[in-house]
Amino acid sequence: MSRVQLALRVADLDGSVEFYSKLFNTEPAKRRPGYANFAITEPPLKLVLIEGESGQPTVMDHLGVEVFSGDEVAAATARLTEAGLVTLAEDDTRCCYALQDKVWVHGPGAEPWEVYVVKADADTLTKQADSTCCAGQETASSCC
Repeated sequence: MSRVQLALRVADLDGSVEFYSKLFNTEPAKRRPGYANFAITEPPLKLVLIEGESGQPTVMDHLGVEVFSGDEVAAATARLTEAGLVTLAEDDTRCCYALQDKVWVHGPGAEPWEVYVVKADADTLTKQADSTCCAGQETASSCC
């Protein structure tokens, strides 16, 4: 089982949390400074909200597929590499208040996609300094 992730950069985090709580009839699974995520059952979706610049419209930060084991991340890495896509694997990276293993690929429009597993909670929103998470992304500084 897995679920699609949609990470949005929003100007009004509180207003966005209120809106998406109503839209999906659920409260955030995690709420931290500048960050919230929803683990939505129906439809299966991991919605991530990252606080952006005040007054700016909401934009897509990145997309993802949340899986539930490191073996699934490894299998995705192998499958994507074998399919000829350029992959960037990260193990034990801390971002979006979580410890994660992940692999990144980019779509034809340069949209960043990650396949990831959350291994534990962490106390950091943004990526660690030595992480290659979202490498080359001008706006994706948090990498969820």
